[in-house]
Amino acid sequence: MYCIDASSVMFLVRSHCYLIQKPEKGILEMAKEVSHGGENNTSIKSPPEPSPLRKAKFFQANMRILVTGGAGFIGSHLVDRLMENEKNEVIVVDNYFTGSKDNLKHWIGHPRFELIRHDVTEPLLVEVDQIYHLACPASPIFYKYNPVKTIKTNVIGTLNMLGLAKRVGARILLTSTSEVYGDPLVHPQDESYWGNVNPIGVRSCYDEGKRVAETLMFDYHRQHGIEIRIARIFNTYGPRMNIDDGRVVNNFIAQAIRDEPLTVQLPGTQTRSFCYVSDMVDGLIRLMEGENTGPINIGNPGEFTMTELAETVKEMINPKVEVITVENTPDDPRQRKPDITKAKELLGWEPKIKLRDGIPLMEDDFRKRLEIRRKK
Repeated sequence: MYCIDASSVMFLVRSHCYLIQKPEKGILEMAKEVSHGGENNTSIKSPPEPSPLRKAKFFQANMRILVTGGAGFIGSHLVDRLMENEKNEVIVVDNYFTGSKDNLKHWIGHPRFELIRHDVTEPLLVEVDQIYHLACPASPIFYKYNPVKTIKTNVIGTLNMLGLAKRVGARILLTSTSEVYGDPLVHPQDESYWGNVNPIGVRSCYDEGKRVAETLMFDYHRQHGIEIRIARIFNTYGPRMNIDDGRVVNNFIAQAIRDEPLTVQLPGTQTRSFCYVSDMVDGLIRLMEGENTGPINIGNPGEFTMTELAETVKEMINPKVEVITVENTPDDPRQRKPDITKAKELLGWEPKIKLRDGIPLMEDDFRKRLEIRRKK
């Protein structure tokens, strides 16, 4: 415990000494006043307004939207939806670690679209009104390949984007993940659950990285008044996924197309819930445009065991392939199913596309890229 001389406290400011006689409040009490105390404190000051053009009388500027990781799977589909609105200008930044220019080639050269090769762990100076912060590898194969880079992307990258949002007065949405729940002891998982995460496991760079990113979002919101939105996204699938990125839907569809056995990781009873990418994008946009900070689960509550998923893919794509079991990876969650009550009530959102409707769309995309036609 620190002791403070009640008779006087000396402050040295710019080489001048100011004497404050008999302070009525201790340093800790004054610090609490500065921070406004408590979890529900208000911000010290309001964030800056975006461009004055937002309130111009005679000229309505386009909405300038930044999408980090916009060349990736979900990011590129989000860009497609945003570009449908003629009042949006979209800037994409991506370092192409998992993303690809091919996902955005139909927009390159468009007057309302800009593509920048950039790593979010480095500062970015642009003027925007909204930030969709998606940058981070989401597949275990990729995020475990360079775990230090993964956690730097989640922490330093999020700090850089929050700094940008603070400077320009932008609203920022973070795509967090269901992985913040770890191997959950609560089923299904709602947003009030704090999770069961291994802080030193091989997946921790992603799980804990996203948890820190959420913390940073709320700290900037409370301390600086930044407008934030947090989406906890669950397993998502659809066209443009990396074919060999190790996620289960990709694996099963690619294996079925190639006439290879479908490899189910033991014990096969672990569950996942799969949301088609167009539903996911709709949920993210509704969250950004709404008034709730989140976190809000965005995912499909339809739950499948890995064995059930393999049998479904086999039935729909290639009934001749066999299903085999292989060893599981460390820290693989046993259950995963979102409680989307908040999404329904606050966003008016729920998924529309069922797994059996989405798999054929993904199969078509995979066959085109693998150049393997259906057998007659």
